[in-house]
Amino acid sequence: MHITIIAEAGVNHNGSVALAKKMIEEARAAGADYIKFQTFQPEKLVSRYADKAQYQKETTGREESQLDMLQKLALSQEAFRELKAYCNEVGIGFLSTPFDLDSISFLEELGMDFWKLPSGEVTNLPYLIRIAQTGWPIVMSTGMCRLEEIGEALEWLKKSGAKEITLLHCNTQYPTPLEDVNLRAMETLSRQFGLPVGYSDHTLGIEVPIGAAALGAVVLEKHFTLDKTMEGPDHRASLEPGELTAMVQAVRAIERALGSPEKRPTASEAGNARAARKSIVAKTGIQKGQPFTQENLTVKRPGTGISPMRWFELQGRAASRDYREDEVIGEEEL
Repeated sequence: MHITIIAEAGVNHNGSVALAKKMIEEARAAGADYIKFQTFQPEKLVSRYADKAQYQKETTGREESQLDMLQKLALSQEAFRELKAYCNEVGIGFLSTPFDLDSISFLEELGMDFWKLPSGEVTNLPYLIRIAQTGWPIVMSTGMCRLEEIGEALEWLKKSGAKEITLLHCNTQYPTPLEDVNLRAMETLSRQFGLPVGYSDHTLGIEVPIGAAALGAVVLEKHFTLDKTMEGPDHRASLEPGELTAMVQAVRAIERALGSPEKRPTASEAGNARAARKSIVAKTGIQKGQPFTQENLTVKRPGTGISPMRWFELQGRAASRDYREDEVIGEEEL
């Protein structure tokens, strides 16, 4: 199984195409499958009276409105065309999350492998219908959501044309406290809706997405930045390039370790059975014709002779030859 890893650039480019291109290079170097941006027209995303989230106030100040903040972070359609072309040149998948209906139409024309829906749009019915009408695969984050809200969104997506949907467990606090992650909820989503599941992470560090990989996530999303100390709302809860590389490498290791659900001896351990397992051996010297008993037999390594699981089959049989103390009893005795 290949776990799809999305490096979430979001708005950490701070409105700079040059910075966005550098992030594309770093995400590719780290081994991510996709880099994801955010496409929006600020005045169609938030009203002029919308307040910032608390974490945004803490990272960017309290004076400006959410609209003012987003106007500094928005990229033009031409910029996104340039960034997608650069992704193709560098060799990494391009994604961008739309936050308004016009941005959906633009990205549909631009072309992507799938939609990545943010948690905040799960309860936006016109948005869900428009996304589903494209027929593209959908990966949907579910932060802030109750199961009933997810179920209702899925009903509308499916009836509006969506065929392939993956759900991402998510918590939308930036950064997310570990006690609020509730990673097992990812498994609840899988049982409840019978869909592939993954995880969109906003914790500090790389441990939680690695844990999600071990629990069976098929998609992982993680914010990243070139520098956590840069000005902007999401840098603080993002990984720097070296951390992103470490996360990707760890997830790929988990991928290999997950392997097959079949429980069987593997090729790598086969040679150890002789050394680690045990056989029935002579506890004392045994003469030919003498019966095998509890008193003259014992169990020791190596595992090259009769398995101790056949202990009672050997009891009372007459030895076919002489055995020295510690000698492995031959298979011919059974």
